[in-house]
Amino acid sequence: SNKSFKCSDGVLNHANQLLAKAISKLEEEFRKLLSNYSKPVEPDRLFECLPDSLRPNHGDGSGKSLTDHQEKSLENAVYTLPILIPPRVLPLLHDLAQQMAQAGHQQQLFRIYRDTRASVLEQSLRKLGVERLGKDDVQKMQWEVLEAKIGNWIHYMRIAVKLLFAGEKKICDQILDGVDSLRDQCFAEVTVNSVSVLLSFGEAIAKSKRSPEKLFVLLDMFEIMRELHSEIELLFGSKACIEMREAALSLTKRLAETVQETFVDFEEAVEKDATKTTVLDGTVHPLTSYVINYVKFLFDYQSTLKQLFREFDASDPDALLASVTTRIMQALQNSLDGKSKQYRDPSLTQLFLMNNVHYIVRSVQRSDAKDLLGDDWVQIHRRIVQQHANQYKRISWAKILQCLSVQGGASGGGSAMVADGGASGISRAMVKDRFKTFNAQFEELHQRQSQWTVPDSELRESLRLAVAEVLLPAYRSFQKRFGPMVENGKNPQKYIRYSPEVLDRMMNEFFEGKTWSEQKR
Repeated sequence: SNKSFKCSDGVLNHANQLLAKAISKLEEEFRKLLSNYSKPVEPDRLFECLPDSLRPNHGDGSGKSLTDHQEKSLENAVYTLPILIPPRVLPLLHDLAQQMAQAGHQQQLFRIYRDTRASVLEQSLRKLGVERLGKDDVQKMQWEVLEAKIGNWIHYMRIAVKLLFAGEKKICDQILDGVDSLRDQCFAEVTVNSVSVLLSFGEAIAKSKRSPEKLFVLLDMFEIMRELHSEIELLFGSKACIEMREAALSLTKRLAETVQETFVDFEEAVEKDATKTTVLDGTVHPLTSYVINYVKFLFDYQSTLKQLFREFDASDPDALLASVTTRIMQALQNSLDGKSKQYRDPSLTQLFLMNNVHYIVRSVQRSDAKDLLGDDWVQIHRRIVQQHANQYKRISWAKILQCLSVQGGASGGGSAMVADGGASGISRAMVKDRFKTFNAQFEELHQRQSQWTVPDSELRESLRLAVAEVLLPAYRSFQKRFGPMVENGKNPQKYIRYSPEVLDRMMNEFFEGKTWSEQKR
């Protein structure tokens, strides 16, 4: 205001120079303070900020994934934000930032803040174990290694969003309070690279080659993205953060799509299962136990799956889960039907199907799938088990029962036995022939079917009983009626080799899966 004085130019220049010096001193002070007090956070300190249920065991710092994913109390769990900059320094940093902004040095303030904090945040994540991995890296990894990395990534995501990003947001809001034009931009630029490193790994997994075993880790990943959704929306709610918000949302959608596609793949893989494994003893096929375990696992993830279905379909998620389960079960049964045709012996085909469908029904009854598939499904499949058991009985035992029946054709001349209480029309030779035929057939059945297996003790017992209830009365009756004709002749034990009691005892050796050498002993 005193430009008229001759000396005023010199004074003005001097004053401006002092002001510029003062501002550069402030800038230097801000840079030094921020840099001195910005240190990466050690993993152990981060773990201490987590709720107890999420801390790695014995502080081994490995950041293992949560095994008990049913941990639903997590939503109410308390997280303690780490101290990224000592609270006593924050007011001074805030005042310096204000002064720089008022002096028109917003860009310098922005650059110093961004470069210092972004670098420290990235170092904190690196110390934790976060690394940038793309699709090519993921494809080259062994499944066990990849599975461990995914478990860690879930843990890192939670730590990054709930502790590190939330902590950054807090100090950014405090230091740049009043410098609103810069605040959101600063936070966005500080976190952008770290967010990108984390999400790019998620994307690489979601886009990698699909396989059935990946389904559950994909669900874990989807679950963590859903869990962190509201937090991400809140932290990255500003216009400056829109790309990060959209990237997180896009990953969640991509994971959901990959899960849906994996279901379809799994169904097809089960139906077309080309493994040449033939279970020689007709027991439960490895594919059956694998698929049933898979379905049981699915039901551990019910709430996640229902959430995932809602991403695509507004209809009833319970019905969708039931439909997926039913389709997988149907694919398994189709596959088993194909495998059952590998047996030369049609009665072993029936035993194999009976064992496998029984295993499926019993497993469903003992799991949450029962409520979803419904009682009708269970009843229908129990009837199928019974049908296979009846078919087995008919195919295996019809022939031997025929040679005990009074009307049955004798294997020798094909003449019928006359049952008028006398011996007219019946030769001793025919009776001997019948006993010999029975012995040979029973011994062959015993030798073969003792090597077969019915793994469920209740089913095994009821099947033996069902056969014994038909066989033993028929044998007793035949022996009582025609036995005396042989007993009075030479070498009766050559023909009447077994008493009903011995037959009963031998019946108890059926379906025990014994090897031929064990039987001989």
